[in-house]
Amino acid sequence: MNWKSAAVRDASRAGNYGKVIELARTDARITQTQLGQACGLSQPAISRLEKRGSGAYAMDQLARIAAHLGIPPQLLGLAENRTLARNETEHVERRGFLSGVAAAVATPVLAVFPDTTDGPGHQAAALRLSTTSYRRLDGTTPSRDLSEAVHAHMRLIQTLMASAPSDTHRTQLAAVASEVASLAGWLAWDMGDHGSARSFYGASIKAARAAANPLLMAYQTGSLAQFEAHAGNAAQALSLAQGARRFLGPQRPAVADAWLSSVEALGYAAGGDKRAADRALTRSRATAESLSDAEPPPWPWVFTFDEAKVVACRVTCGARLGAPEWVLNGDTDALTTAHPKQRALLVLDIAAGHATAGRIEAAFSLASRALQIGLQYRSGRIVEQARAVRRLLTSNAPPKVVRDFDERLHGVYL
Repeated sequence: MNWKSAAVRDASRAGNYGKVIELARTDARITQTQLGQACGLSQPAISRLEKRGSGAYAMDQLARIAAHLGIPPQLLGLAENRTLARNETEHVERRGFLSGVAAAVATPVLAVFPDTTDGPGHQAAALRLSTTSYRRLDGTTPSRDLSEAVHAHMRLIQTLMASAPSDTHRTQLAAVASEVASLAGWLAWDMGDHGSARSFYGASIKAARAAANPLLMAYQTGSLAQFEAHAGNAAQALSLAQGARRFLGPQRPAVADAWLSSVEALGYAAGGDKRAADRALTRSRATAESLSDAEPPPWPWVFTFDEAKVVACRVTCGARLGAPEWVLNGDTDALTTAHPKQRALLVLDIAAGHATAGRIEAAFSLASRALQIGLQYRSGRIVEQARAVRRLLTSNAPPKVVRDFDERLHGVYL
């Protein structure tokens, strides 16, 4: 949505905030019913609001709608910090989303829920905080130990959705269901269960669609694209990434643009297209450089995406492309931006670069360290990537460091 367009600007200046909402809603391809369900209002109430003209508006309604549609608050006559102040607690609780990576939240999740202490919004918010807690635990807990609790949490949400007393309640729970299904997909991926991971990611996209939230739909579609890229399915990864961009539209948040460019780079690397991967990484870096700490990303992009993450992505792309110059020239400070399991995966990418360059001792010294983390956390994904590094060496007389690595890897079944 072009917030600087003449239609939006003129409506805002005239105090016709209903028109601004109508323009944003139609641009996002959301019906009045869907918007009402997400914001605790009926379809007729949304219709009346959009036709109100320059009359009086309820600020609470405007704040909820602005948060859901991503409308800059000042265009609806709201103070810049209004929605932030109303939900400061949730703002803090959702730091650490996506495997514990800390970030501030620009659009608080609770802003789309009615301000009640015992209504459906409160229930959905409580369930979301539980999901966030599980995400934090992912950084320090084996996925096999965490998955059972996450699956039980997901079943609880599904039960509540089935018995939801209203469409509004069901829509709010759908957004929570999308997040927990995505987490279940992430855990299955870490355990090396690609079939279940793909199924859970698909469920997260379906739930995001039921929640009528374009940002959430884009995020979950991009997450599945990332998974497919790592799985080597280049065409599917790139198609999903393009679909995620369509959900966002031309006025996508900068953090989403930077992240999706990195996902596209992984897709191109999976397909062996080095030039296209390089272009995508260049776009990702340029966008990441433009991000300001003072402008935290909108939910569900509740994580920092900076130049260090682009560097890490370039290392991974280089490992997939067999381009050691991309891997070995990377800034290893990127290793400090992730939790142990993620660092182990990046170390294995660096090990692959060393192996491709013929530096066998360095390659398998690094691979051994990463494998130790994989065994500690019983991560099937790390172990499988360690096996992929081993396949890069075909010598019939491997050096001792490789024989030691083989001995540790032999007989590992996760």
